Amino acid sequence: MDSLLNAADSALRTLFARPHAAQACPTLLERSTQLNAAETRSAAALMRVNHVGEVCAQALYTAQALATRNPALSAHFTRACHEETDHLAWTAKRLDELDSRPSLLNPLWYAGAFGLGLLAGRLGDKVSLGFVVETEKQVGTHLQNHLDRLPIGDHASRAILAQMRDDELRHAQAAQDAGAMELPQPVKDLMRAAAKVMTTVARHV
Repeated sequence: MDSLLNAADSALRTLFARPHAAQACPTLLERSTQLNAAETRSAAALMRVNHVGEVCAQALYTAQALATRNPALSAHFTRACHEETDHLAWTAKRLDELDSRPSLLNPLWYAGAFGLGLLAGRLGDKVSLGFVVETEKQVGTHLQNHLDRLPIGDHASRAILAQMRDDELRHAQAAQDAGAMELPQPVKDLMRAAAKVMTTVARHV
């Protein structure tokens, strides 16, 4: 019952509360951000997608912590979830600075990611960890793509995404070290296709 209450609390805080970061938002102090209207809209669309990714990360890790029967692994997932809260807070703050909003479909994204995390967890700890490895690797690639697509002058968003990319790859390595199994290629392809749908829709809605 405590685990279920904690999962419900995490969902409510992710979707309806203002996230608070434990670590200061990354910045490039020597460079100021100056964007025109079109660049601001482009940066906001990218950051909305990244905010959705962090909403999904909260759901995935919360579900995986709930699904495992291994207390140490549950603590591992919970710790990663708390670290991802920094990313959630940073992207939310940046959206505010760009005078934009999060995705209107965040409850749907959260529910879908929670279901996937629960399924992965029920398939066993090695599968669940393998799901983390593949997810974080794909997210790292996605973040690098966004770094390449950001307006040249958006140094504020660039600093955030660079730190997020490094953190995600560190999470992937931690899951690998914890005993993750390699997921079958069709599963990886399906995850990539689902992520493509999410990122395409979240840019606009």
